Amino acid sequence: MSKKKDTEQAELENEELNTEETVSEKEQEVEKSPLEELQESYNQINDKYLRLYSDFENFRKRTSKERIDLIMNGGADIFKLLLPVIDDFERARTNMETAEDVPSVKEGIELIYHKLIKELESKGLKPMEAKGQVFDSELHEAITQIPAPSDDMKGKVVDEVEKGYYLNDKVIRYAKVVVGS
Repeated sequence: MSKKKDTEQAELENEELNTEETVSEKEQEVEKSPLEELQESYNQINDKYLRLYSDFENFRKRTSKERIDLIMNGGADIFKLLLPVIDDFERARTNMETAEDVPSVKEGIELIYHKLIKELESKGLKPMEAKGQVFDSELHEAITQIPAPSDDMKGKVVDEVEKGYYLNDKVIRYAKVVVGS
């Protein structure tokens, strides 16, 4: 029996030593040197930086791809808008070959023209009124000057050679005009 007690006592002492060693190891881990703390802080900050840099690179690539896609397909809505008008013109061309009634062909062409203008105006296109207005170099491009038909037309637009247009209140084409002098 005494051997049994001795072995049990030896096991208990071993366990006590093992627990004391693990406690002292844990105390050593808890008490880190300032260098180890700085290294750990550096690693955390570096990890955050790398994640942020990676996120920014992904954002930059995504926005670049979206910009290219917008440039490539930005005019798609205008083309979709024009397709029915093109279809109408194709039908009109087919009908002109066999049509004998010229006024009805003219009327069909006028309908297509008004449909096109209405669709473009719905997208923000607006024609510029230039004839009779005072010449403005911000809106008009003077092609030539002619003697004014009357004194009140001096410095004003006498004739409009090519119509100007606004797109959402921004000039997209200047009116080509003849100015009275």
